[in-house]
Order: sequence, then C-alpha cells, then structure tokens
Amino acid sequence: MARIPDAFIDDLLARSDLVEIIGARVPLKRQGKEYSARCPFHDERSPSFTVSPTKQFYHCFGCGAHGTAISFLMNYDRLEFLDAVEELAKQLGVEVPRDTHQRNANPDGQELFDAMEAASKFFQKQLAGNGRALGYFDGRGVDADTRARFALGYAPEGFNALRDALGTDPRRMKLLERGGLFSKNDRGHVYDKFRDRVMFPILDRRGRTIGFGGRVLDKTDNGRENGPKYLNSPETELFHKGRELYGLWQVRQAHNKIPRLIVVEGYMDVIALFQNGVDTAVATLGTATTPDHAELLFRNAPDVFFCFDGDRAGRGAAWKAVESVLPRMKDGRQAFFLFLPDGEDPDSLIRTEGREGFEARLQQATPLSQFFFDSLSVDVNLHTLEGKGRLAERAKPLLAQIPDGAFGDLMKQRLTELTGVGARATTPETHVPTQRARASANAQHANKPSLVRSAITMLLQQPAVALALPSSLHFASLDQPGIGLLVEIIELVHGRPDISTGLILEHFADRSEAPALTKLATARAVETTAATPLDARVLDDSERRQRTFLDAIGRLDAQALQQRIESLQSRVASLADAEKQELRELLTLSAQLRR
Repeated sequence: MARIPDAFIDDLLARSDLVEIIGARVPLKRQGKEYSARCPFHDERSPSFTVSPTKQFYHCFGCGAHGTAISFLMNYDRLEFLDAVEELAKQLGVEVPRDTHQRNANPDGQELFDAMEAASKFFQKQLAGNGRALGYFDGRGVDADTRARFALGYAPEGFNALRDALGTDPRRMKLLERGGLFSKNDRGHVYDKFRDRVMFPILDRRGRTIGFGGRVLDKTDNGRENGPKYLNSPETELFHKGRELYGLWQVRQAHNKIPRLIVVEGYMDVIALFQNGVDTAVATLGTATTPDHAELLFRNAPDVFFCFDGDRAGRGAAWKAVESVLPRMKDGRQAFFLFLPDGEDPDSLIRTEGREGFEARLQQATPLSQFFFDSLSVDVNLHTLEGKGRLAERAKPLLAQIPDGAFGDLMKQRLTELTGVGARATTPETHVPTQRARASANAQHANKPSLVRSAITMLLQQPAVALALPSSLHFASLDQPGIGLLVEIIELVHGRPDISTGLILEHFADRSEAPALTKLATARAVETTAATPLDARVLDDSERRQRTFLDAIGRLDAQALQQRIESLQSRVASLADAEKQELRELLTLSAQLRR
C-alpha cells in the first residue's frame, strides 16, 4: 500500500473545512465556537454530536464516535482510508503524493480498472442477445431492473470470445490477464477463463469492477463436465476474496445509513433478496467469514445477521463467523444467526414466504451471546463441577478477545452465572470493610492532584502549547504514571508543529490510551493541581491554557528534581565525586525554587 507522508495529511486536514464536510451530510447548528447535531452514527433524540473547527475534530458524547475529516468520510461515506484521503484531496484540487515504489509497482492501475469494466460491459452485452442466459434469470425471477442494478452478464461459449473482443491489443491483453480473466494451459496457450456462464461482476467499495463470479448454465456438455457450478476470479492485485463482500456496493447505493447487513452464501441469494425488497444482503465469496469481512461488516452497519444452513456444515461456518466477530464486538454492535430449514436457502425462502416471512425469521434469529454459550456447552454437563470447569476453560480465552465495554462485561457475567467462575467468595465479616476500604481508597485517589492529567488535557485542547518547551524535558525521568505518554505527545507536536487535536487522537487510535485521550480532548472542565475543576472558560482561552500547561510542567520538573535528590541521598555514603557535586547543585537549586 502507498505510504502517504504525514506532512501531507496534516496539510490536507488543515486546509479542509470540517464543518463544511460534515454540514453537507448532517444538519449542524452553531453553538458558540462549536457546532452540534444529532449523531449520524446512532439514534438519539437530543443532539450530543459536536464539531470543533478549531480542533478539527468531531465527537459524540452519546456513542463516543470521534475523529477528523478523514475518519468522518470513512465512517459516514464508508470509504477506505486512501479513498477518503483522495476524496479530500480532490475537493482541494491537489494530488495525493505516493512513494516511488508504489508508482513503479502499479503505474497503470486505472487502466486495469478500465479493462475490468470493459469486460463487464462485454458480458452485459452478450446477455442481452443470449436466450439461454436470459431464460436462466427469468426462471429465477430476476427482472430487468435487478439485472441492470447488478450488471449481470453472460460469458459466451468457446475459448476466445472475450480475448477476440477485447484482447487484440497486446497491452489490453496483458491487463485482462492481470485481472484474472484468462487461463493458460501447459503449452502456454491463453484462453478465456469464463465460458458459457452467467456472470456476476464483483465491485469494490467505490463501485469499480475488480473480479467476477460465473455460474455454469449446463452441468455437462455431451457427457463432459463443464467445471464447477460456480467459478470465481482468482486472487489478483485488485481482488482478494477474504476482503470483499458481494452486493455491498448495491446496499450502499440503496441506503444513506445502512440499518443492518444480512450475510448469505450465494450471489443469487443476494439478488433474490434485493428483488423482493430485502436490500441489505451481502455474500462472502466462497470463503468463510474472515476478520477483514467482520471489520467491513461492522464498519457499514451496527447489526449483522448471518444466514447459514442448519446442518453441521452451516453451524461450523457460523462458529467461524463468531471467531472473526468477537474481537470486533464493541458496545453498540450486534450479531445474530439465522439457521435455515433443510433444503432451503434465502433465495427459495424469500420467493415462497415473501418479504414479511423472511423478516419474521430474522426477528427470531439467535443472538451471538446465546449461540456462543450454546455451542460451547453442547457436550458439557453443567450439573457437575467438571462440566462447569470445561465450559469456563473453553470460553475464557474467547471472551478475552472482546473489546473492553459493557458487552464484554455482560458476557463474562453470563459465564459466571453458568459456571460460578469469576464470582468472589465473601463473608459478612470481610465484605463490608473491603467495600469501605475500596471506597476510601477511591476517594483519596480522586482527591489527589493530577499534574500529568492537566498537562495532557491542555496539550489536547491546544497542541501548540508544547512548542514553548525546550527539546530536552527535565521531567521525563520522573517515575509517575502517564509521564511517558505526556513526553510522547510533546515530541509528536515538536515533530509536527501544525498537528491538530484530531490528528493526535488519530495517532493514538489503535492504542489502549485512546479512550482516555478522547475523554480529555472533549473535556469541558479540567482538573487542577488543587483538585478543584477549572472554570470551563479556561478551555476557551488560549493564554490560560498556555499558563496552565507551563505551570503543570514546572511542577513536574520540581518533582523530578526532588526525586533525583532523594535518590542520591538514599545512597550518599557510596556516591562518586561527580554525584556528590550534582547533589550539592540540586540542593542549592531546590532551595532557590522554594524561596
């Protein structure tokens, strides 16, 4: 993947108008220096979504969604990172720089997409003139509008139809070969990969053709097998079946905000559901649900329904989906499993039961939590301690993959209910004092001043405050929680002086510190060294922010000085001459600071 320089991203976001970008998609209302709206990422009655033009950052206090213009385009328009960057660059009329290796590796990327699109149009044209292929779709109830929506086509019989039509130019021939449309025999002879098949173009998230699926019309030809029933494009530089979902482009075109996604197994299942009014179906491409699939599904919709056969193979496929989904089950996301009757698939069910019947089945789908524990308990006797221990042993490593939050806590609580594992044995004599002790400790902790927290908050509210500091930080050696993070953010600002709040948060997006940093960046009051909240006006006053930040750093420097003095004094008898001289100088400096 191309490496886009950080400096370009910083400049792109600095020049982009976040309010204009979000306002073009979500109605914004001005409130002081910020804007508010109802969050576009979850349902709510009162606005909790704020946009800050100065921080170049948006945040929802309801669901926690936050980020920069790039992340907004990724989440709202459902774009990949590079696509979002290109969209912003196009609006500003600038070209996205890419490193030399990327340019040399794929100098004709657009030409490859053009060749794939030409092949798709060729297949569509062939469908219009082939009675057998049209008869197949007519027999499956696929009307003209649906055929056009999915760009369905037909690959003619013979070995050279596509090659003769599009591959006469050597350069185009090479492009079609790179796109996986040709096969080669042992003698080196190149021929059409798809022959006498109805064709299903596979589109990427920008609606570009990246591959094809083909279904054979006749299983045999004069007693000879015509190959597999369904044939997919091979893996190419454009097409990776473990990362793509058939029908996702069509779902996006049908919905500004996708309420749910229904994962089925076949092309015709997707098409039949669309034809009958269920227009949120997608299909994996002949493979089990992968982690990339799971991420893509939840990036596009909060609820995902997996439809599988009810047999052993179907339940095995469902469990594969569970393994991919669990590490992505952030709060607010839901997954369900719909197991179909023997001999039925979504195509047959929707045609016999109609939309209402299929919707009724979805309402009865099994939640992930129930399927998870039912599957792990299938051969376990929960009436015995041994059985409970076995279930706990199976479940705990999987539950550990769930992101921190309410869902993960509830799943662990359910395991405790089933097995007792995780419950703490307490007695009346020990339980109350322990609670009191914990409450007292929490109260003491809450009343402690937090210089590091205050400094980081000011940094996130106004990154430029760090530019007043020297490159060498005296407090960096201080043994205190959060010092390393504070130093890292200061160094980040020094390296990228124009960095915004949003970009700092993006920098830490995949780190464990991300939730805490987001909370501080959106704080409306700041904890001071005296353990009393600062007036919220401090957050709107750049000079106060600067003074608060430098005061916190000064106090941290003083603590680092005292820490070093105490370290030297603890081993005064064994100090070297240079260390004794250092101690004398530090004591003098400390006395001057106290005065």
